[in-house]
Amino acid sequence: MAAQDELNQLERVFLRLGHAETDEQLQDIISKFLPPVLLKLSSIQEGVRKKVMELLVHLNKRIKSRPKIQLPVETLLVQYQDPSAASFVTNFTIIYIKMGYPRLEVQKQCELAPTLLTAMEGKPQPQQDGLMHLLIPTLFHMKYPAEPSKVASPFILVEKPKTVHLLLDFMLDVLLMPYGFVLNEPQARGSPASPQSAAAGGAGSGQGLPQPPPGMSFYAAKRIVGETLWSPGQLEQCKLGIVKFIEAEQVPEVEAVVHLVIASSDTRHSVATAADLELKSKQSLIDWNNPLIINKMYKVYLGDIPLKTKEGAALKPELKREPVSTRVKLKILPHLLRSRLAAETFPANIQVVYDGLFGANTNNKLRSMSLQFVHHICIICPDTNKPLGLMLLNGLTKLINEYKEDPKLLCVAYSAVGKLSSRMPQLFTKDIALVQQFFEALCKEDQEVRLAIQEALSMMVGAYAQLQGALLNLMEALVAAYMGKPEVQVRIVAMKFASTVFAPDHVPSRYLLLLAAGDPREEVHGEAQRVLRALPTRSTEKEGSKPMPSFPEMVSYIQEKAAQRMKTPAKCIVGTSTLPFNPSAFGEIILYLRMCLAHSAGAKPSSQSLADMQDNAPAIGRYVQSLLSSEPLPSSSAPKGGETNPVQVYMDLLQQLLSAIGGIPVMYCLLEVVSVYPQKLSPKLIDKIDWIKNLMNTNREDMRELAAQLYAVVVSTMSGNELKTAVHNLVKITKDNHSPEAQHGAILALGYMVGRYLSGRKSAGWGDDQDEPMSVTLKEDEELICLATNTIGSFLDGGSPLLALAACTALGEIGRNGVLLVPSEGEGFTKLRVVENLLARIPSGKESSKMKERSIQTLGYFPVGDAEFPHQHKLLEGLMGSVEAKQVELQFTVGEAITSAAIGTSSGAARDVWTCTEEEYTPPSNMSSNDVVPWVLNSILTKHIGSQNPHVRQAACIWLLSLVKKLSQHKEIKSHLKEVQTAFISALSDPDELGQDVASKGLGLVYELGTEQDQQELVSTLVDTLMTGKRTKHAVSEDTEVFQGGSLGKAPDGQGLTTYKELCSLASDLNQPDLVYKFMNLANHHAMWNSRKGAAFGFNMIAAKAGEQLTPYLPQLIPRLYRYQFDPNLGIRQAMTSIWDALVTEKNAVDKYLKEILQDVLTNLTSNLWRVRESSCLALNDLIRGRQLDDIIDQLAEMWETLFRVRDDIKESVRKAADMTLKTLSKVCVRICESSGVAAQRTVGVLLPTLLDKGIISTVVEVRTLSIQTLVKISKSAGSRLKPHTPRLIPALLESLSVLEPQVLNYLSLRATEQEKTAMDTARLSAAKSSPMMETINMCLQHMDLSVLGELVPKLCDLLKSGLGLGTKGGCASVIVSLTVQCPQDLAPYSGKLMSSLLNGIHDRSAVVQKSFAFALGHLVRTAKDSSVEKLLQKLNVWYLEKEEPIYKSSCALTVHAIGHYSPDVLKNHAGLALPLAFLGMHEVADEEKGENADSNLWAEVWQEHVPGSFGGIRLYMTELIAITQKALQSQSWKMKAQGAAAMASIAKEQTGSLVAPHLGMVLSALLQGLAGRTWAGKEELLKAIGSVVSKCSGELQKSAPDQPTIPEVIELVLKECRKDSLGYKMAALRCAADVLESTQEDRFQELADILIPLIKKYSPTSALSPKSKEDEDEDDPEEKEKELQTEALLCAFETLGKAWPKSPSTQGRYQVELCQLMCGRLKLSTWRVQLGVLKSMKTYFQGLLLLEKDHQDSTTLLGILSETCTAIAFPLENKCYSSVRTEALSIVELLLKKTEENGKWDSMSEKSRDQLLRSLATMEADSRPDLKAKSLELRKRIQSHS
Repeated sequence: MAAQDELNQLERVFLRLGHAETDEQLQDIISKFLPPVLLKLSSIQEGVRKKVMELLVHLNKRIKSRPKIQLPVETLLVQYQDPSAASFVTNFTIIYIKMGYPRLEVQKQCELAPTLLTAMEGKPQPQQDGLMHLLIPTLFHMKYPAEPSKVASPFILVEKPKTVHLLLDFMLDVLLMPYGFVLNEPQARGSPASPQSAAAGGAGSGQGLPQPPPGMSFYAAKRIVGETLWSPGQLEQCKLGIVKFIEAEQVPEVEAVVHLVIASSDTRHSVATAADLELKSKQSLIDWNNPLIINKMYKVYLGDIPLKTKEGAALKPELKREPVSTRVKLKILPHLLRSRLAAETFPANIQVVYDGLFGANTNNKLRSMSLQFVHHICIICPDTNKPLGLMLLNGLTKLINEYKEDPKLLCVAYSAVGKLSSRMPQLFTKDIALVQQFFEALCKEDQEVRLAIQEALSMMVGAYAQLQGALLNLMEALVAAYMGKPEVQVRIVAMKFASTVFAPDHVPSRYLLLLAAGDPREEVHGEAQRVLRALPTRSTEKEGSKPMPSFPEMVSYIQEKAAQRMKTPAKCIVGTSTLPFNPSAFGEIILYLRMCLAHSAGAKPSSQSLADMQDNAPAIGRYVQSLLSSEPLPSSSAPKGGETNPVQVYMDLLQQLLSAIGGIPVMYCLLEVVSVYPQKLSPKLIDKIDWIKNLMNTNREDMRELAAQLYAVVVSTMSGNELKTAVHNLVKITKDNHSPEAQHGAILALGYMVGRYLSGRKSAGWGDDQDEPMSVTLKEDEELICLATNTIGSFLDGGSPLLALAACTALGEIGRNGVLLVPSEGEGFTKLRVVENLLARIPSGKESSKMKERSIQTLGYFPVGDAEFPHQHKLLEGLMGSVEAKQVELQFTVGEAITSAAIGTSSGAARDVWTCTEEEYTPPSNMSSNDVVPWVLNSILTKHIGSQNPHVRQAACIWLLSLVKKLSQHKEIKSHLKEVQTAFISALSDPDELGQDVASKGLGLVYELGTEQDQQELVSTLVDTLMTGKRTKHAVSEDTEVFQGGSLGKAPDGQGLTTYKELCSLASDLNQPDLVYKFMNLANHHAMWNSRKGAAFGFNMIAAKAGEQLTPYLPQLIPRLYRYQFDPNLGIRQAMTSIWDALVTEKNAVDKYLKEILQDVLTNLTSNLWRVRESSCLALNDLIRGRQLDDIIDQLAEMWETLFRVRDDIKESVRKAADMTLKTLSKVCVRICESSGVAAQRTVGVLLPTLLDKGIISTVVEVRTLSIQTLVKISKSAGSRLKPHTPRLIPALLESLSVLEPQVLNYLSLRATEQEKTAMDTARLSAAKSSPMMETINMCLQHMDLSVLGELVPKLCDLLKSGLGLGTKGGCASVIVSLTVQCPQDLAPYSGKLMSSLLNGIHDRSAVVQKSFAFALGHLVRTAKDSSVEKLLQKLNVWYLEKEEPIYKSSCALTVHAIGHYSPDVLKNHAGLALPLAFLGMHEVADEEKGENADSNLWAEVWQEHVPGSFGGIRLYMTELIAITQKALQSQSWKMKAQGAAAMASIAKEQTGSLVAPHLGMVLSALLQGLAGRTWAGKEELLKAIGSVVSKCSGELQKSAPDQPTIPEVIELVLKECRKDSLGYKMAALRCAADVLESTQEDRFQELADILIPLIKKYSPTSALSPKSKEDEDEDDPEEKEKELQTEALLCAFETLGKAWPKSPSTQGRYQVELCQLMCGRLKLSTWRVQLGVLKSMKTYFQGLLLLEKDHQDSTTLLGILSETCTAIAFPLENKCYSSVRTEALSIVELLLKKTEENGKWDSMSEKSRDQLLRSLATMEADSRPDLKAKSLELRKRIQSHS
């Protein structure tokens, strides 16, 4: 049965469908029945289902042909989502949803879009795809809220992760879809359409699938194409919609990044741009290291690579994604380059690289980016990932081998290999072939690529540093092969390999470097030399290797190579000789061999200066001896023609190079090696003696000197006769003047030979007790020596400086080793002559410094070799007396000489420098002593240290230092330590830096020498002297040089001592006074100590030791030292910085001792020494910069306060330092406050009180300014943390608004005019309001609430009462306004107080302040109680009516206006009080001078805005208005009376006719009351009012009413006023009377005529022409004014006569003729204005003239009147100038004609009169105004018609 019903229902639906004729009807039926019909599909009856299907088929046909018909999509969607619905129903429902949704309007589609998403949950995949296909086009039209956080977004996806995932997948495919793609379905229908319906065939079914677009799978392409393919335009819109959807943050950013990247590569500009912009804006927010993003990017980039794994095999072909197109890859790669994670993701990273470098579709740009990615991977990837590195390396080498198009790319590839080698050296270590390949490429490639290869190879060097065994040999061969290539880059790299890969003691590589050191190109040889000469400081990388090869190994290798090269073209021919190496390389080889020799000998291998090298000679000597003794002498074992002994080979090499090229270092090396072991080695050179002699003749001075020494060494080992011959030879050469070079060499050789001879004799201990034969030879020898000495001596005075220098050196050499065999004194060449000669050279200006040095040395040597030297004292005195200015270096030489000469024979100078060091030297026991140290010491201490000449003092100090250092063990020195210390202390205070430094070093030495007891005494003396500042005075005589050159302008406080005083106080504070010596050692380091002379003292070592000893005292020292580094005294600053650098090695020392340093600095900020204050400021400035200051927040207040005090210091430099520190402190505090934490809260709490109590109110301008700036900045950053402090902060800032304003503004303001003042004050106030202080206040106000207001309001009230400046007052008002807006409820209890404070201050002289206060009141009444507001308004009423000062009036106006404007509702509630006042105020009478009145405009505005039209307003508030106007009329002030009168008049005027009893009586009585009494300015207003009231309410006045004056009473009173004398007032009264009489028609003409006719006669001019011409009129002439008034009076009189002309016949009869004559007379004789007035009056007269009426007969009188009139009216008619006069006259003629015609009185106008009129009218024919012309013509016709 049920089935039958269902079928019937369906039939009915069918029927209705059939009947539907229009689309509308069809649509109605469908929308109603489609959903229920679909539900029937779930019926169990087959018939029903069939029927439904039939019906649906019919429907489909109808719908498809009509695209406009809408389907009930919304209902269908609900039905679709029903979980209980059968799948059959839902499957059909979705068909109609798909059909209907695109037909909807866009708006509706957007509405339903979220529902589509909801509907997808849990549905089969194809249906989900279909719904998404509907949704995506809609996204383009969706609107999203601007701020998603505030408005719910249309899609709520948070709870639907699955849906989001589906949607994003689908979107990705849409974005990847190319425009215009057509999918060719495969023919075989085997493949399933969706992944759910998994086909059993699996992979087999996918044969013959068409190619999907890049980045997509076949299935993806298919579902995007869907049932209806989108056109390219629609697809573009879809893509844009997706970008918009992502922009609107509808899905998590992380998931949508890839979509944006793909969209940004779109081929359509609109899509790409939108996505790009969105990406850029999110750039900084996206975490590119998020695995989600990176993995997704890789997946899209690479597609599904079929891996040989289970998962790989399980993937169906239709689901396999293709890699994306190159265009997309180019967009993805830059983002991968940003990510660390991308570089670490293996194997995807390597797949991307290989795809980019070798993929099928790659291009240059992609290759280049892939290489960048390789770089990125090299930098980031972990070193452990071996396969990755290997694959990268293979890829790069493949690219380098195969790809040749773009050199730029090659460059990048090469440098990538370099980077890879530095990250993963293990990959390269075994692969030497790669190095060879690169070297080869370096020889062949273009210049551009070469650089990259060079860089790569340089980076690869490190990878081969650990090579061993065969590989190392391979590398050696490789480097050797490329070291000789012509390309310079190849040589550079080869050299780099040689220096880095091999150990420093690897001989072959050193040899290669030596060859490179001879390279012609600077970049090669410079680097090679640097490597060779660099002394290894730390243990080099190669474990167990020595810093350089051993000497024998190196020598033999060089020998072997040299022998090989001599046989090859590599040899080098120089002049006649052939060398195995080029000269520069050979030179380097020799120097390097010398370094190896020194190193093997255990000395320091140096090759910089010969003097340093000579210091190592004794050590080298010992090693050479051991070498020579260990090996048998060259004999049978020698190779063919070769030497085996390394020393010998070394000598051969030296000779070979010397004979070909020469060179000082080579010469030196030969001399050295022979001199250190002359017994064995010099015989080998005997046969080369001539060659050596030739070397003595070369043109280089130092060369000759070295050759002479070598000659002497060689000759000394010869036997007697040969020796003699040699001496004679040399003497002979010296005589030959042709060759000065030969003479020079010979002199030196003689000296050295004699010296060596004497030295040998001394060491052999030859005495005088030898046998006879010996003594014979001795005698001969002595004669020889004597001859030689004299020969040398003869050149001392010779003309040639060169030879004199040689002679001096030679004599020194002889004197050092023995006695000079010349007489002591007398004639000829004597010892005395020598001494005097040399002493004379020292101060001489002609001599070279070298000569001076040699002279001093030589003098010092004489007592060393000769115990009996007779002139020892003279010589010493001479040396000490030879001080010259600015010869500091020389004084060190003098010091040495004095030391040598003082101890004489026991000096170390007597040693053989080649074989014995100074420390090892002991003088022979049999030497007699000539020690004069006591005398020398005494002389220096007594005579020189205290000298007046600063140069002498400085020199003496240096000598003393030399004595103490060299003779530290001498008993004389030890016993005089105190005196020496005193001498040094006195030198400390010298202004000369070096002097001070020498003294401080000396003090340290002295201290070290003493015993413990000595040390205590020394310390106490030093401390005492330094601290009390007692110092030796230098007596000043005439020749004293008071200021050294350049020391002028230094501090005159013995500034030198300050540094040491500070050091001393530093030591005393540690209770360790002896530390002062340590400090002195560390303090200054003069450049002098780095020179050779200075370094000899070895102070560097001492300083290092002192530093160690001071370490325990660091905690006490650091605070002081820190501060001292900022001392204004440069000396102290440098000293302390040196000490700091030496002692404080920890990086974080300052942070560690922060509190201690801060305490010290704060204490010293207020020291009584300005230097300390300044240094403390600077130290604090440095201390607080860029440090974590959380621990010292509590000290901030103290810092600020103290610095505020110091900012006002008496000394400018201290003020500047404090200012700088304050600015830094301000910045630091602001920075702390910006953070969000406890520290910030604490800082605000500490700072604000200080800044408010001390800073803002400071008298120092800068302090105030900075405090305010800081407050402003802190307030900006502190936000709500300010709340507790606002009650103090706001008033302080308000006060500052005035304090900080330039005072000159107040001064100007007082002297400005009212207008200027207002303009200026307005500008000042607006400046104050926009100032930073006000900005801060506004910030504070945001955090206001009840808790804080209680404190703030009383302070505000005080400020309002006692605030001084304009800014403060305006600011307070502004704050109150803000409070009413921010927290009205909280403010309510305090409103009354604030109102009374504002009222008290409102009568400020400044209009601007007045306005501000009024403005504040206008806002404040909102929060006040009603009673307060009422009181306020009552007060204003009283003020307005009773106070006469204009300031009160303007205050009232401004206040009421503000209330009306800002709180209109409050005003409405109190309208009864406020509006009447406003009404009265509106009528304020403006002063003549001021013109328009601003107050009355304000009042008018209040009135107009709050009443329903003026008329209604007056009716509404009538009683109150009358009350207030009456009060005004009774006021003592005339002005107020006038105002009341004006208000009354206004009431009367407005209430025309509606003013009735009792109000009428009240008004009139009040007005009449006011009339009584004397005249006052403004009383006219009353008369005007009376006139107005009576004329408007005459009808009401006729009726009698209680308390209402009668008309006669009124007239009586008015006429009384007409008789007053004041002409102006009289006129007002007359006008009033005229109005009253005109409106009441009372006849009082007689009384008026009595007043007016005399008046007219009195003021009428006798002629119409004014005698004065216009030019000589004076505007302000009193007469003119008087005349003007009289004219006005005349006009008024005529007007009054006209208006008062009664209707009573008796009065008319009495006055008609007189009045007519009076008027006619005036017409003839008056000015145009009077004529006009008369004409108007005449018109009224004729209108009321009874004679012209029908019932009045008196033709004679009328005839007279008319003829009189016609005669008179001719004048105005013919008036050519004023058309108004002519117009008025015409209208009278017209009136007369009309009246005479109407009333038949035509005869009363005589013929004569008519003619006259015609004549006058005729003149108007030519009138300029056409209307008058026409009128006159008409009138003429009318007259003519009657005649």
